[in-house]
Amino acid sequence: MDGASARKPVRVTIFNQNYSLVATEEPGEVEALAHTVDELMHEVAARAGNVDTARAAVLACLHMADQKRALEREIETLKQRVEAKARQFSVRLDEVLTGSQNDS
Repeated sequence: MDGASARKPVRVTIFNQNYSLVATEEPGEVEALAHTVDELMHEVAARAGNVDTARAAVLACLHMADQKRALEREIETLKQRVEAKARQFSVRLDEVLTGSQNDS
């Protein structure tokens, strides 16, 4: 199946604006993402008072960028912990294997 045949039209509404998009994956995923953006923009607008669409979009993007950065930091921390544990297990495995070879 080529890329053009996998494209599916999707209609979404974000911050009271309708958009016609093309999904290359599951249209429901695009709809869910649009819904998340719509909710965030409405939350931002409610907190910030009477803001225009562009300002709400920029503030929502800043919020999402902050969340993304926090998740990237968390992933990096988890990777470091996994690597440290892997090194510990490797050392212990070497100790066990070396010890069992010496017993033979």
